[in-house]
Amino acid sequence: MSRRDFLSMPAPENYVAGLGRGATGFTTRSDLGPAREGPSEEQMKEMLAKRAASLGQAAPSAYGVTERKEEERDEEEDRFQDPDNEVGLFSSGMNYDKEDDEADRIYQEVDEKMDKRRRARREAREQQEREDYEKNNPKIQLQFADLKRALGGVSEEEWAALPEVGDMTGKAKRAREARMANARSYAVPDSVLAAAAKSGELDTSIASGDADGMTTNLASIGAAQLSALTVRLDSAANAPGAQTTTTCGTATTVDPKGYITALERKQSIGGEVPVEDINRARVLLESAVRTNVHNGPGYVALARLEEVAGKIHTAKKVISRGCELCPRSVVVWEEAIRLNRDNQHNAKIIAAAGIKQNTKAVKLWQAAIELEQTPASRKKVTRQALDHNPQSVELWKTLINDTEELDAVRLLFAKATQTVPLSEELWISYARVSEPEDAQQILNKARKAIPTSWAIWIHACRLQEELGKGDMLETIMNRAVKSLIKENAMIKREEWLAQAEICEEQGDKGTAAAIVKATVGWGLDEDDERRDVWLEDAKNALNRSRSETARAILDHCTSQFPYSTTVWHASADLEKHHGTTESLLRVFEGAVNACPNSESLWLLYAREMWHSGDPKGARDVLGRSFEALPGNEMLYTRAVDFEVDAGNYDQARSFLQIARESAATDRIFMKSAVLERQLENYETAIDICNQGLQNWPGSWKLHAIKGQIYEQLSKLKEAHEAFNIGTRAAPKSPVLYILLARLQVKQGAIVKARSTLDRGRQQNPKSEEVLLEQVRLERRQNNMNTAQQLMAGALQQCPNSGLLWAEKIMHLEGRTQRKPRALEAIKKVEKDALLFVVVARIFWSERRLDKAATWFVKAVTLDSDFGDAWVWYYKFLEQHGTEEKKGDVLSKAAMAEPKHGEIWQSVAKDPKNARKNVEEILTIAAQKAE
Repeated sequence: MSRRDFLSMPAPENYVAGLGRGATGFTTRSDLGPAREGPSEEQMKEMLAKRAASLGQAAPSAYGVTERKEEERDEEEDRFQDPDNEVGLFSSGMNYDKEDDEADRIYQEVDEKMDKRRRARREAREQQEREDYEKNNPKIQLQFADLKRALGGVSEEEWAALPEVGDMTGKAKRAREARMANARSYAVPDSVLAAAAKSGELDTSIASGDADGMTTNLASIGAAQLSALTVRLDSAANAPGAQTTTTCGTATTVDPKGYITALERKQSIGGEVPVEDINRARVLLESAVRTNVHNGPGYVALARLEEVAGKIHTAKKVISRGCELCPRSVVVWEEAIRLNRDNQHNAKIIAAAGIKQNTKAVKLWQAAIELEQTPASRKKVTRQALDHNPQSVELWKTLINDTEELDAVRLLFAKATQTVPLSEELWISYARVSEPEDAQQILNKARKAIPTSWAIWIHACRLQEELGKGDMLETIMNRAVKSLIKENAMIKREEWLAQAEICEEQGDKGTAAAIVKATVGWGLDEDDERRDVWLEDAKNALNRSRSETARAILDHCTSQFPYSTTVWHASADLEKHHGTTESLLRVFEGAVNACPNSESLWLLYAREMWHSGDPKGARDVLGRSFEALPGNEMLYTRAVDFEVDAGNYDQARSFLQIARESAATDRIFMKSAVLERQLENYETAIDICNQGLQNWPGSWKLHAIKGQIYEQLSKLKEAHEAFNIGTRAAPKSPVLYILLARLQVKQGAIVKARSTLDRGRQQNPKSEEVLLEQVRLERRQNNMNTAQQLMAGALQQCPNSGLLWAEKIMHLEGRTQRKPRALEAIKKVEKDALLFVVVARIFWSERRLDKAATWFVKAVTLDSDFGDAWVWYYKFLEQHGTEEKKGDVLSKAAMAEPKHGEIWQSVAKDPKNARKNVEEILTIAAQKAE
C-alpha cells in the first residue's frame, strides 16, 4: 500500500492553519524574523461565506455576527439620528452662527488674559531658576566655552609646536616611594613603648609635694568658664542666619571656604615665598617654555618668578628672549616695558619695537604714553597712536585729559565724537564741558547717533535740572521712555530705579523723581500686586538711605492708590523720619482728604499738628474728624489728652461728658474716672466708675480704678470689696487677682493672698503675671524652697516667658549660676528685650562695663517700646556714662515713647506723674529701679 506524502501536498483552498482554535500566526524564539502574516480580511470573509453555504446558513460577518440587511442597518442608524442636525453631531458646522463666533472669541480672550497675568513674573522666575541651576551645575562644555573660542585664534605654527604628552601618571608617587625605600628606619626605644602602654591608665594617687606634681588652679578654670559662657551668650544673641559650628559646647562662627583657602596658602613665617617652591616652579616654567618656544604667557610667568626670587637681570633676559620669539604677543611686550621702567631709555626702545610689531595694540600705546614725562611728548605719542587706532575711546580720553585749554578740549571732543559716534561716554563728557545751549544740541546729536542709549536721556534730564527747568524733567523722561520702547532698548524697572538712586546720590533729586515717575510701573500690569511691589521698592531704597527715590515711589503709589491707608501710612512714616514737619503735615492733609473714614490717619494728623506747636490746628483737625467719624471714642480720648496736656481741664471734662452721652463705652468712662482721679476729685471718679459698671459690669479696668481709689483713700475694706467683686465679674483678668492679693498682703492676710492667687491661677492657668506674683509672694516671705518649686511649675506652664526667666535668674539663682541660666533662657525665648537687660545687668555686676553697655543697646534696639530697658540703661549711664550719652538716651527714649514694662508703667500710671513727659518719667523710674 502506497503512502501519500501529504506534507508535500498543497494546502486546500483558503486553508488557514490553526484557525479553528483561534490562531492566525505565531513567532518562536528561534525565528530570525516575524512569522508570516495571517489571512487578510477578504480571505476571512470568503472562507466564512463558503462554510456558511455548506451549512445552509446566511453568510456571517466578522467574528460570527450575521450581516444585517441594508434596510435594517439604515433603519437602526436613523433611530439615533439628531432630528435638529441631519448631518451628525460633529459635523462641519452648518448651524454655526454669530453667537457661536462671539462665544469662541470671548473664550479665547479670557484664555489669553489668564495666560498674560503672571507671564512676565513667571518667565522671570523660571529664567532666574534656570540661571541659578546652570550656575550651580555648569556643563563641561560651558565651563570650557571661553577656552574653545580662544582656540580659534591659534595659528597653524602654534598647533604644530604643541609638545607631545609625556607619561606623568604616578610620577610624584613613584618618586616618593623611591625616597621612602632609601630612607633608614630605627628601632623604637623601650621607654617609648612603656609610655605608650601606660597612656590609657588612670592614676588615682596624688603627689605629696608641689615641686614635681601638678596643682589645680581653680581661679583659671573659673575664668575659662566665664569666657566660654560669654562667647556662648554673644553667639546666642546673634542673628539666626549665621552659620555656626559647635565644638565642645561652645558655638563659634566658622567660614569653611575661607578656612580651607587659608589652609591651602603655604607661605613661610616671614611672608616670603619658600626657596623650594621657587625652584619647583622654575623647573616647570622652563619646561613649558622649552617645549613651546612661542608661548608668550610662559615667558611672562617665568620672568615674574625670577623677579619674585630677586633676580631682576635674569627676568629681563627671559622677557627679552620672549620678545624675540613671540613678537606678536602684547602681554610679553607689556611685561618687558614694566621690567625696564628703571631705565626710561631702554623702556622706550622696547615700547617702540613692540608697537612696530603690533601697531593696533592700544595697551602698548598706553604704556608708551606713560613713559613720556612732559604733556607735549605725551600728546605727540597719543596722536601717533590715534593715527593707527582712531576708534579707540581710551586714546581719545588720554589725549583730552592731557589737554588743559578748554577750547582745545571741546575741539578734541568734537573730533572724537565724529570719529567714534557710538561712544556714550564721549558724548556725555562733551556735553559736560560745553555751554548749556551747546550741550543741548550736543545731546540731541548724541541721541540721534545712539537712539538706544538711555544714559544720554538721563544726562539731558540732569542738564535741565541744573539749568533750573524742573518742569521739563517729566516731559523729557516721558519722551525717553517712548523713544526707548520704539527702539526696543528699554531697560528693566529695577535698573531705572538704580539710576534714580545714582542721580539722587549726585545731587540731582528732581531727575531721580522724574525717572521714578516715568519708569516705576514699567513691566507691571494692572492685575499684578503693584502696590506691594512699590512699597517694597520704597523700603529697599530707604534701607540704602535714598529717601528722595523712596519719596518719589510713594508719591506715585499714592496717586495710583489714593484710597489705600497702608500707602498713606508709609508715606507719612517716610516724611516723619526723613522729611520736614511741613511735608509731613501736607501728606496727612492729603491722606485724610482721600481716606476720611480712617481713624488712625486722623489721630496721627492731630498728634503731629499738636507736636508741631499748633494746638489750634490740632483742635481744628479733631473737629473735622468728629464730622467725618461721629461718635468715635478714640477721637474723643485724643481730644481729651490734648486738652489735659494744655491744662484745659474744663474743656476736657466737657469732651468726656459729650462722649459719655453720644459715644458711651467703658473706655470713655475709664478715661473720665482717671481724669477725675488725677484732679483729686475722688468721689466724682467713684461715681463715674459705678455708672460705668452698671452698663459694663465685666470691665476690669473700671473695677481696678475703683479699688485703687479706695486704697489711695486708705479705705481698705471698700477697696477689698471692689477688687473682690471685680475678680468675680471679670474672672479672666489677672490684674484684679494681683491687686487683691497685694492688698491682702498689706492687711497681713498672707493665707488669703495665697488663696486669691491660686484662684486666679485656676481661672488663668497660662497667665505669667499670676504665676510670677505667686513666686514673688513666697520670695518676699523668705520661703525660698516654695518659691523655687512654684517657679519650676510656672516655667513648665510658660516655658517661653521672659518675665519668669528674669525673676528666676535675678532672684532665685546664685551669682555663679546667673550667666548659665541666662544663656539657657535666651536659647528658649530667643528674642526678648527683658532677658537682654538681665544679661546686661549681670555684666554690670561683674564690672564689665563695655559688655553691659552693648547688651543694653541690644535691648533698646530690639524693642524700643519696652520702657524698662530704657530705665535700666539710663540708670547704668548715671553711674558710668557721660552727660552727652545720657542726653542722647533721653532724646531717643522721648522719640520712642515707650508704653510697656513693669517699672515704667508703675511710674507712668501714677496719678502724681500724670502730666510729666517721657524724660521726667524716665528719670524717676531710674531712681525707683532696684
